[in-house]
Amino acid sequence: MESRIVRYYSPSNKKLILRVIPGHFATNNSHINQYIDLTMTKSRQSEAQEVARELAKHYQRNTIVDTIVCLDGCEVIGAFLAQELTNGGIMSMNAHQTIYIINPVYNTNGQMIFRENNQSAVFNKHILLLAGAVTTGDTLRRSLDCIKYYGGIAVGISAVFSAVDKVDGIEVKSLFKPGDIPDYRSYSIDECPMCSQKHRLEAIVNSYGYTKLHG
Repeated sequence: MESRIVRYYSPSNKKLILRVIPGHFATNNSHINQYIDLTMTKSRQSEAQEVARELAKHYQRNTIVDTIVCLDGCEVIGAFLAQELTNGGIMSMNAHQTIYIINPVYNTNGQMIFRENNQSAVFNKHILLLAGAVTTGDTLRRSLDCIKYYGGIAVGISAVFSAVDKVDGIEVKSLFKPGDIPDYRSYSIDECPMCSQKHRLEAIVNSYGYTKLHG
């Protein structure tokens, strides 16, 4: 599938690249006709830093951010984002006057949790939620519920790509939107026209990669 990658560049910053593979793919919550491959974005230092620099522009100097909760393996971007926010004067109320970068884990029931050693970075902290590619917003909703359960205060959501504008009343600040990808479509699993037309699913995908379903 990698030979089919199409690259799209942000009109406002040509250093921002979105790599997309067309096809028929299943996420946890939907079917999509274009898979967004964030492998390089999350692991290549220069790209991760540029993404962080652009995301930081969405937040004002009077925003309090104590902790960045990273989904989808976005810890490298999260670390750069913390640095950009600190350089930009973002205030932190925690005792160490710094920003924590953490990620949730999943228990055997598939529930999102924070382990005991990370809970102090969530309780009574102002949380910025960072994601890779957002299709339906369901994962973000579960993340916000998890943050609330552990006593955190969600102050913002950032993503590289998002097909939704808001989740639970919080605006999703993203660098790319569906309009930046020609013909991007996301369907509920039981209403997918590609399935109705007997087009086989090519892979199960998420922000970590894809698993082929056939050769």
